[in-house]
Amino acid sequence: MPEMAPGYPEPLVISPLDVHQYTFILLHGQGSSAVKFGPTLLSSPISGLPGSTCPECTLASTFPHAKFVFPTASRRRATVYKRSIINQWFDSWTLSTDTAPPATALERQMRESLQIDGLRETATYLHELLRREVSLLGGNSKRVFLGGLSQGCAASLVALLLWDGGPLGAAIGMCGWLPFQRQMDLVARGVDDIEEGAHVGDEDFNPFEDSADSSDNNDISKSPRPPPVQAVAFLMEELEISLPSTLPCTLPFQDTRLFIGHGVEDQKIPVCLGREAASFLDTMGMEVTWKDWLSSVFIGLTMPTSTYSLDSYSSHQN
Repeated sequence: MPEMAPGYPEPLVISPLDVHQYTFILLHGQGSSAVKFGPTLLSSPISGLPGSTCPECTLASTFPHAKFVFPTASRRRATVYKRSIINQWFDSWTLSTDTAPPATALERQMRESLQIDGLRETATYLHELLRREVSLLGGNSKRVFLGGLSQGCAASLVALLLWDGGPLGAAIGMCGWLPFQRQMDLVARGVDDIEEGAHVGDEDFNPFEDSADSSDNNDISKSPRPPPVQAVAFLMEELEISLPSTLPCTLPFQDTRLFIGHGVEDQKIPVCLGREAASFLDTMGMEVTWKDWLSSVFIGLTMPTSTYSLDSYSSHQN
């Protein structure tokens, strides 16, 4: 087995009950771990599966040919927990409904800058896992599914946008959000002024504006690009990822189906953030299914996740 990226423990791998045909890579939320998240998810009973006569089916029994890979986030200092060291995919500011919004553009940029290092490192790590599983499945990326809960959802969506392999079978987002969604939306719509500037202290910054020294530095502004490509290029720049010399006109995530769901009573991650992520990714060309449900986040974890997302994609496996 290839060595994993530094700081990330070996993932928890649950072997399929039958012949391995596809793989789900599912990420836990902030402060949790694969051991806490994975077994609970797999053993929870699910109901409402179309055509099912099994009242006590679980996720594992519903998908006997699936291998489940549950990564564990690296340990990082969490700003929202007084810099305590916890498992988290990236650092972030609290998003709960009782948190005051940023008073200035500078404060907004400060909060969002907390995410950069962790998102970049986690995306790189998840891409390693994806490549490994695609290889084990004969190079068929459509047999690999990626998703997560809460912060794990956010991290998986960023990794999906940056993925340069083949389109995945589907992506699953539970009670999460899309980091930098607002800025990417503005870039995709051609709005130059991104919250009084896309970087702290630079009110006139335009990530796609020509400069004297940009001709030899992967300048993507030389020719027009479709809005989704512009948005992803912006995300790469924000995460300090080197841009390739050329970018394709279409990206793998656009050919990956997405289910994203959210509990309307979720106080930690407001449901509006999930809706905004779903709407934005739909405009970026993804086939998006949105579902909200009247429950807490914990009920949403076991019920709608299984019923509406994984089962709805089972008939599309190649």
